[in-house]
Order: sequence, then structure tokens, then C-alpha cells
Amino acid sequence: QALRKDFEGLKDMLIVEVNGVDSLANSGLRTNLRKKKIRLKLVKNSFAKKIFSENGISFPNQSIWSGPTAIAWGAASIAELSREFQAELKNPKTSAGYKDKVKVKSAVADGSPVSFELALKMPTREEAISNIVGLILSPAGRLAAQLTAPGGVLAGQIKTISEKTEGAASAN
Repeated sequence: QALRKDFEGLKDMLIVEVNGVDSLANSGLRTNLRKKKIRLKLVKNSFAKKIFSENGISFPNQSIWSGPTAIAWGAASIAELSREFQAELKNPKTSAGYKDKVKVKSAVADGSPVSFELALKMPTREEAISNIVGLILSPAGRLAAQLTAPGGVLAGQIKTISEKTEGAASAN
């Protein structure tokens, strides 16, 4: 029941293998992730598989349910979760304790399994919004530039003509 409660409605997570990490490194990993509002919970494979199946999440690669498995969740998006998790694993101060002992098996984005590499490349919500706004505004910017360009050319021609007439008037 505790697993059901923890994973109820969970749509973004990492499936992680934690194997051979000593207690000090394990505690450090959990503490550092907790500071980033990311939780890490060791799960029994058969229970996790059943709970995710009940929640409508199925994994095409069933081999992720072999070996010790932990679930990481809690960031605002799968991209943020993946980036923060990888940053923690590559942190030079702590990475020696995790090297070859903590591996990401898979990721789940909005209830669909994806590779960890894809999860790292996905935009966060803020990045996606800024990309959309940029796409919306770029045609308007080009249109404004095209509308003002002929006016600038015309203004330049008028200035040239006025300078010529002033120069001719002062010569007379």
C-alpha cells in the first residue's frame, strides 16, 4: 500500500539500478537529491512492476525489472529530473562513490517509457514555452522589418535629394 500511495499519479520518473553503493555514498546521494526535491526509493521489482501496470505504465523492455531497482521522482519535469540526477552522478566531489554502481535503466515521461538519453534532451516546461513564443514572434519580427525597410530606403533617398538641393542652392 505504501508504494501505491507514493507512486499514485506519478508520470515522470527514472528507473535506476543501485548496486554496491556503500551506506555513506547512499546517504549522500539521497541527501543531495532531497535538496533538489528529488526522492529516491528502493523498490521490489515485482511490486513496482505491478503498481506501474495498474497506473497504465508498461515497459516494452522487461529486463529493467532485474537487479536492484530504485525509483527517482520529484522534479518539475522529466528533463529537470534527468539533468539533476545526471549532474549528481557526475559531481566530482561525490561521483567516486557512485561510479559504475548507479545506472539509469529507463525513464518515464508523462506516463510513457523513454530512454534516459531522450529524457536528458527533452525541454523543460519553461524551455518549451520560450521556444514556442520565439517561433510565434519570429514571423512578426520579420514582417516588421520588411515593413520598415522600404520606409528606411525612402527616407535615405529623400535625405540624399534634400542634401543635393541644399548643396545646389548654396553653390548659387
